[in-house]
Amino acid sequence: MKIAIFDRDGTLNAMGNEYIATPDEWVPIPGALEAVARLSRAGWHVVIATNQPGLGRGVIDVHALNAIHGRLLKQVSALGGRIDAVFFCPHSDAEHCSCRKPAPGLMEQIRDRYGVERSEMVAVGSTLSHLQAAAAIGVPQLHLVCSGTAAELEVSKGALSAPWPEGTHVHADLNAFVDFVAAAQAAKAAAH
Repeated sequence: MKIAIFDRDGTLNAMGNEYIATPDEWVPIPGALEAVARLSRAGWHVVIATNQPGLGRGVIDVHALNAIHGRLLKQVSALGGRIDAVFFCPHSDAEHCSCRKPAPGLMEQIRDRYGVERSEMVAVGSTLSHLQAAAAIGVPQLHLVCSGTAAELEVSKGALSAPWPEGTHVHADLNAFVDFVAAAQAAKAAAH
């Protein structure tokens, strides 16, 4: 089983002013959902891990969050893809929980729920905290997409420096990430 763990805000959808509190405020990044659908159709299980501190602060309730995620799932499905699950941390940063990224709790929950080895997982996101959480449990493939908070990141052809986890791959967008994965799979198949 191959699992790709995506961050949500800034990776799949445009960042809100502060919180995305209604389905109408949730707007996908152009091409992002098509990339997710392509990956899903290629046999990957797609899971989302997202911090949602608006729940803990009372800005949004779980019904609104479920409606937002319902819209996301429906749009990916309409493109022929599938998102297997959405894991979220409802806590504010003041609560010091173990699931709020960069803490590894959400990544551990995903690993345990699916019973996969770390080697079968990749993490994809536009934030440092998402990649740090995955690195904390030893996810070997970390992928930064230059959207959301990473859109203005000055990235040279070389490796990212600390605090970015060592070995992080950088992609212009989610479609470039999926192209990278497809090329790696084709090279692996040709080698066998």
